[in-house]
Amino acid sequence: DRSNVDVRMRGFSARTTVEAAVEWIDSVLPDFSQLATEDISLAEAASRVLACNVTSGVNVPNFARSMMDGYALRAEETQGASSYNRLSLRILGTCLPGNAFASRVGAGEAVRIMTGAPLPVGTDAVLPVEETEIDGETVLVLNPVSPGKHVGQVGEDIRIGDLVQHAGRVLRPQDVGVLSSIGIRKVTAVRRPRVRILITGNELLPAGTPPVDFQIPDANGPMLSALVRRDGGESIPFDIIPDDPEAIHHAFLQQADVVLVSGGSSVGQEDFVPKLLADHGELVIHGIAMRPSSPTGMGRIEGTLVFLLPGNPVSCLCAYDFFAGRAIRALGGRARDWPYRRISARLSRKLISTVGRVDYARVIVRGDEAEPISIGGASILSSTTRADGFVVVPADSEGYPPGAEVDVHLFS
Repeated sequence: DRSNVDVRMRGFSARTTVEAAVEWIDSVLPDFSQLATEDISLAEAASRVLACNVTSGVNVPNFARSMMDGYALRAEETQGASSYNRLSLRILGTCLPGNAFASRVGAGEAVRIMTGAPLPVGTDAVLPVEETEIDGETVLVLNPVSPGKHVGQVGEDIRIGDLVQHAGRVLRPQDVGVLSSIGIRKVTAVRRPRVRILITGNELLPAGTPPVDFQIPDANGPMLSALVRRDGGESIPFDIIPDDPEAIHHAFLQQADVVLVSGGSSVGQEDFVPKLLADHGELVIHGIAMRPSSPTGMGRIEGTLVFLLPGNPVSCLCAYDFFAGRAIRALGGRARDWPYRRISARLSRKLISTVGRVDYARVIVRGDEAEPISIGGASILSSTTRADGFVVVPADSEGYPPGAEVDVHLFS
């Protein structure tokens, strides 16, 4: 029971492991089948998560069509053709995309045809224009073609009843194109989780404001908003909240799927947030055995997941990546693991850690080597922009010697 726990000016008596914190997050997240959904237009579908399977009700293509600019003809009438043995066919007319040719094509006849146009009745192949010569209203065949050559057959791409897209797929631009090709105008997508970002601190100025006297511009708000969008969430517009318990409590109660609180989560005199969450909701975890981000907390209030993120920018980023981002991705139907590409690299110098905590070490990658920047420096946000990625040092490790192979999670 954490309802009576107030660590301000006293420090943490114990810290939760990273693994235990992740297990708690996973235990309270709904299954995919339980996620909220919404119908959206195809124009909005790119990068959204499909909530249910899509099967095709049509063939693609649904008619035999030319795949080349050339001449539609009977393949058997081109056999034996060469540049030394030109075979001639009478040109009946032209077939353009979107319109069927008006008459049947008979023996000794051909139709000029454009890419995408329906194959005229009586023909079974298309001879590319590069393999012909024209003599008035006659086409001279320079090469033979086989039946079906350069013809897109009915259902060649997609057949009626085919499973076109799986539930859970993050739709790419080409996926949207395929859905359009089978006549889909709307899709059922997983609703994007609504995330309320609460930025606390009397010392903070609005984002993008030049520093004045002893006040600093908010860096965490824009960073968290961008991270939420990256992970498929919808960031609710936010304001900076003063270090006032009543104002923070009121902000807690505004509707959202997830609340991210930046600042006020540690053990300082004005770090009210953990006690507020414990008094009015459920503070499950406060204090995690990791560096940076040890003051991270998490819990629930009226069914809403709440993550208490440190105010120091690097700690805020780290805590989001380890915990809050995992929940937001899962609530939006996405993979829970980090959305970072991982590579293997050799350490250019020693990476020191402390047994008993997880370390988040920023590194610069040069070729096949990774150079540690710093494990500390939780307020130095520029360390994350100088870095190409990070290495996670597990709690049971004292670090790695020079030349050790490590996994690097790339920011880009």
